[in-house]
Amino acid sequence: MTQLQTGDTAPDFTLTDQDGGDVSLHDLRGSKVVLYFYPAAMTPGCTTEACDFRDSLSSLKSAGYTVLGVSRDEAAKLREFRDRDHLTFPLLSDPDHAVHDAYGAWGEKMNYGKKIEGVLRSTFAIDETGTITIAQYNVKATGHVARLRTALGLD
Repeated sequence: MTQLQTGDTAPDFTLTDQDGGDVSLHDLRGSKVVLYFYPAAMTPGCTTEACDFRDSLSSLKSAGYTVLGVSRDEAAKLREFRDRDHLTFPLLSDPDHAVHDAYGAWGEKMNYGKKIEGVLRSTFAIDETGTITIAQYNVKATGHVARLRTALGLD
């Protein structure tokens, strides 16, 4: 697994959102993007992280960022997650984890003392030209958005 670094070009992708529409990174060129990968919709840590992004969305949008969440969940589960927690940004489905792989957000990790293959909770800030300005791997869900906002200079 190759992890991306600041200065790398963000891999392009097209994924299906919670409503069945396509979202492509290349369509967002000219604006900044926060792209985050999370293990599973409606689990405690992922709910905390998603709600933190929801609650920080106005300041992120004011700074020119579009927030996109990516998981392996199917669109119907993402729609349920959005509706249940009043999420106000697109949730994207990557069931075969191809985009996770491209961003280095899939790999070996420890889960309850066992080595498993799975999603590495990761976040990327991407500038208007498609260049990664922040690459964070193995982030903790709690407090992550606040730390990201600080790294982006928004606090």
